[in-house]
Amino acid sequence: MELLRGGDFFTYLHERKFIISETRARNIAHEIATAIYFMHNFGIAHRDLKPENILMVNKEEDSEIKLVDFGLTKTFGPGETCTEPYGTLCYVAPEILLQQPYDKAVDCWSLGIIIYLMLGRHLPFDSQDDKEIGHKTIYQEISFNHPVWLGVSEDGKDIIKKLLNKDPKKRIQIKEVLDHKWITGQDVQIRDIRKKSQDMNDQVAQFIAYSNVNLEKI
Repeated sequence: MELLRGGDFFTYLHERKFIISETRARNIAHEIATAIYFMHNFGIAHRDLKPENILMVNKEEDSEIKLVDFGLTKTFGPGETCTEPYGTLCYVAPEILLQQPYDKAVDCWSLGIIIYLMLGRHLPFDSQDDKEIGHKTIYQEISFNHPVWLGVSEDGKDIIKKLLNKDPKKRIQIKEVLDHKWITGQDVQIRDIRKKSQDMNDQVAQFIAYSNVNLEKI
């Protein structure tokens, strides 16, 4: 297996007291979303996305990331759902807690939690009591009341709101995440490249188009 020397992403955040720039958070979110996009194209859901299952390639500040621990993955056919209670509390989607049929959209929820953690420096639904975490996940709406959110862009908050929609049918899908302007900014060229790859109906070209983007703009 590939040797990844950077440790897990939770440790990366903890060592920095959960303080990273929005640009860095966006870079990492884009890498995670690209990996999810690749999996979802093959009908595969990870089902346990969390910082501990994201590894840093090296110890550098701008290290790339890799998703690991595919022990709970499931392949979904078109229109297929399941009700298996998998995932990690604090990152698990409400439909899983409610034991409702779910699909690959649960990964998008987990991505929303991770982005919230990166930008807000805390989890949106947290408690010392597991039942309380579950209750908050199902019923409590997310908020941006903490002063830290004053320094976060409206686009950053918008993508979180769309990812943490409690209705999986209304939740933003992973392709929409990669098309969101928090990721793409105003880069018209990137959007044109992506449209051409879709017109070609070439999955490899689409993956390349969606995994490369100018992330230097806020």
